Amino acid sequence: QVQLVESGGGLVQPGGSLRLSCTASGFTSDYSTIGWFRQAPGKEREGVSCISSSGGNIFYADSVKGRFTLSRDNAKNTVYLQMNSLKPEDTAVYFCAAGPRLFNYYQWSRDYKYNYWGQGTQVTVSS
Repeated sequence: QVQLVESGGGLVQPGGSLRLSCTASGFTSDYSTIGWFRQAPGKEREGVSCISSSGGNIFYADSVKGRFTLSRDNAKNTVYLQMNSLKPEDTAVYFCAAGPRLFNYYQWSRDYKYNYWGQGTQVTVSS
């Protein structure tokens, strides 16, 4: 069993920045691939980014490339999503999810590939 807790969401103006955190507990070594997803009202959940257990492989959705940076601190069992140059269309509930350590990264954005999910944190980008 893995528990995930997201934090760092909030209200920010367009062009601003936020850093989301995802802290894991439980059998984290078996489920150490971490993905971030978001879901806006009336829209499907979409993959934002994914990081491998070592941090050596990182993937981003085209919509966030160059603006978002994903990193991890394995000593703290925490993954960070730095979001810069935020746009109103980034407004959504952001979720982190844990998948198997051995992961098919070609499918990183498929939510069904992940086994455990956090409760989500709201990000609102508005003036």
